[in-house]
Amino acid sequence: MRASLALHLALFRRQRAQIARVVEGRTDAFRAYEARYRRRTNTYQRVVPVTHVHQRIAASDLVYVGDYHTLPLAQQTYLELAERALASGRRVVLALECVEGRHQAALDAYLAGRLPERTLLSRLGHGPSTGFGPGAGIRAVLGFAKRHKLAVAAIDRRAQGERSLALRDAFAAERIARVARAEDVPLVMVLVGQFHAAPCHLPAQVERALGDDHPRRGLVVYQNAEGLWWRLAREGRLGSAEAVELADGALCLMNASPVLCQQSFLDYLEAEGDDAPLMDRSAAERFREMAELIGRLAGVPVGRALDSVEVTTAADGDVLARIRQRGRFTQAEVSQLRKHILSRESGYIPRARTAYLASLSLNHAAEEAAHFVRHCAVGDAMDAPRGASEAFYARCLEEALGFFGSKLVNPRRICPNVSEWAKRFGESRGLERQIAAFVLAHKATEGEAPEEAVKLLPLRRDRLFHGVSHALGYLLGDSLYRAFDSGQVDTSDIRALFRDPLDDPRGAYFTWAERLRGA
Repeated sequence: MRASLALHLALFRRQRAQIARVVEGRTDAFRAYEARYRRRTNTYQRVVPVTHVHQRIAASDLVYVGDYHTLPLAQQTYLELAERALASGRRVVLALECVEGRHQAALDAYLAGRLPERTLLSRLGHGPSTGFGPGAGIRAVLGFAKRHKLAVAAIDRRAQGERSLALRDAFAAERIARVARAEDVPLVMVLVGQFHAAPCHLPAQVERALGDDHPRRGLVVYQNAEGLWWRLAREGRLGSAEAVELADGALCLMNASPVLCQQSFLDYLEAEGDDAPLMDRSAAERFREMAELIGRLAGVPVGRALDSVEVTTAADGDVLARIRQRGRFTQAEVSQLRKHILSRESGYIPRARTAYLASLSLNHAAEEAAHFVRHCAVGDAMDAPRGASEAFYARCLEEALGFFGSKLVNPRRICPNVSEWAKRFGESRGLERQIAAFVLAHKATEGEAPEEAVKLLPLRRDRLFHGVSHALGYLLGDSLYRAFDSGQVDTSDIRALFRDPLDDPRGAYFTWAERLRGA
């Protein structure tokens, strides 16, 4: 197995375990439901072009499109298929799992122009959001339906317990069948969670609901089924496979890696309330804009350097190989880079002049843009070898500049303060509690007794070293921004800090901590 594929697969498995820890309701019935889907999507019969998908849809009456709710690309692809369906000249009806049947009247009122979008979304449980999660996709689908004056069927219902999936499928099937029975035989485009789309699940229920009197031609179109994706990856066919056809006639579109799908869900779970996703343009383009903005304030020219910087994301399966090609690293350093990627942490690697974005988060991308500007200002000094305590405080200051830069881009970003860390100490366990203890101890002593604070550093444990320096750096960066915003720190101070090679990082940290006390 290629090293890049092995890393991508390892990241997928780690993220899958992370998701499993936070997702509730995995009953025996759910596991059996999932297993049936995975057996159906384990192998394919042949690779087909996307034009074949369009032709199959035009020849169908019921099309079940698999959805990954937190991935905007999944809903965008559904809308592209629906637009193709409209070109057939048939009446098209949308059937949406993202709207419960009890909201049908409100949905109809919205489509008729009698109910504002904000009111409808509020009733659906999607108020103002950061842009992460399913809210943005739902807005796009509903807006499409309204523009094209399409009928929309709300097909979901609330259900709990062992039979919840069967009850939801039965409810959805009745509502879909009611639409599909129309004499003009509309083309019904169903958007439903990927597991539901398996032929033995919702499609089978719809077929039973229609009965022998109303036969309809059904088609399942999955999106990026994991088993198929990894099989194609192992065969080296991902780049050329737009879609595949399965033995049962179902199709699967291939346009996003399973890692990216998982990432969209984890971004949704972890998003800060003031954050936003990098959705409207490419990550590289947004990175360039943010670096130019931060560079102007820091007085650091970045134009030429931007031509050579590389911006990579978790969706890039060969990210580690690309980093290695751009810089000389020992085997131990490569191992550390691999651990970093698997930890779902973004980072700027000066030696490779590469920004790795583990999350498509505006805040995180802005941080790495600030680190890039810092690298443009001080060059190799940013990556200079240091003793343990000096390296700790250098990292605190680098994190402070990263957070400060992210606040320039997004002034609404919130930093956990000392009170929040005290709360975490009381409520959390394990590593999080240990980090909180070190942060609180250091903040309590750094003002009156810096030498005592230095004695509290967790220098021999990597995860604590990085966690504590990260937290202290954010606190310092937040104070720096507030002082700058209020005029206590001026532009010349910021420019000097960005250009400081940190020959004495410990002294620089305590000098700035004292200056910013109370900011």
